[in-house]
Amino acid sequence: MDTLPASAASATLLQVDHLHFSYPQRALFQHWSARIPAGVGLVRGGDGSGKTTLLRLLAGELGAEQGALVLAGTALGSAPEAYRAQVFWHDPRSDALHQISARDWWHSLPARHSGWQASALAGHVQGLGLEAHLDKPMYQLSSGSQRKVILAAGLASGAALTLIDEPLAGLDRPSIAYLECALAALAVAPAGRCVLVAHYEALRGVPWAVVLDLPDENSAGSDTLGG
Repeated sequence: MDTLPASAASATLLQVDHLHFSYPQRALFQHWSARIPAGVGLVRGGDGSGKTTLLRLLAGELGAEQGALVLAGTALGSAPEAYRAQVFWHDPRSDALHQISARDWWHSLPARHSGWQASALAGHVQGLGLEAHLDKPMYQLSSGSQRKVILAAGLASGAALTLIDEPLAGLDRPSIAYLECALAALAVAPAGRCVLVAHYEALRGVPWAVVLDLPDENSAGSDTLGG
């Protein structure tokens, strides 16, 4: 894990202390701590290193055996609903949205995310080439288009913590270029928001506020770990 300079300590948005999490076949995180600032951050690691598991832990979707998470002053342990209300996370592998259209799902999100940015969403729809797919059930979309729907929502959510897993999977080249530009723009946006991306390498042109490297020696059992 990269170490933040001392000057970044005061800008910490998400604080993780002594996180423990194990699968039956092995321990994945032990005494794992991080200070994550506002901006755009990268969780980097190979298959099975625990990237998806870490995002689920940070989202409060998966319970840790031990440890503390504090997001913008709100502790997951003492105020779980208030913590989760500050987080955008949707697992792209989930089929929970298969029967709903992108448009209908997006219409439901401002009630959850108070910082929802409708004008930003319109730009992301155009930039990701989603105009023709807005009213189709998600199951009718390709896996790449489904990920674009989730990406557009995450980028527009305005959430204090936006978690994006393997963003380039199934994307065409123009969409990859657009996403890289969108992340670069968010990297210099006003403080108070972190977009944390899990991927096996850095995306081109994105100025990362922090890079969290997960060691590749934790690669056993990748099918179970899901990333």
